[in-house]
Amino acid sequence: MEGSAREERLRDLNKLKNRTSFPDIQDFDISVTLEKMLAPGDDHDRFTTDKSAEITGYVADVKVGGIETCNCKAKDPEHRDTHIELVINPMNYVNTQKVIVEVTPRMRNIMKAKGIDWSTRGLRDKILGRWIKVKGWMLFDFEHEHQAENTNPGGDRNWRNTCWELHPVTDMQVTDRPR
Repeated sequence: MEGSAREERLRDLNKLKNRTSFPDIQDFDISVTLEKMLAPGDDHDRFTTDKSAEITGYVADVKVGGIETCNCKAKDPEHRDTHIELVINPMNYVNTQKVIVEVTPRMRNIMKAKGIDWSTRGLRDKILGRWIKVKGWMLFDFEHEHQAENTNPGGDRNWRNTCWELHPVTDMQVTDRPR
């Protein structure tokens, strides 16, 4: 569960990333929305990691995640996370207006046992360019503090808005554009 991390703080983060429990109804923070996740300002303490959320967004990209200690630095895509980039407005957004939600190898295997394809390729084919409703555990991925607009305003290497994610994703459905 803690992957190959050596530092205690990172081992603790990896345990959260590698959760396999599905949230119960009382675990959901119904105040969390994509808009609130994208709100500007220092957001270290905006949410909590003991809650889950359901958000709706437009899928701007689906791709294999990086090589990380939570996955024991696996290099093959099957054993790496899938990054799903969500935006509010598909016609007008920049890189720093994205929220990342992640499918983990553990959740991918749970879904595979249920006959559901959560491979990166399968998800890309099914959800890229569509609106989805996604559920998962709230996670502040501090490893990206220097790459997120809310924790590193105006940074040259920012590629996301916030370090807050739904990670791991526990459910997703294609849906209609919110009104």
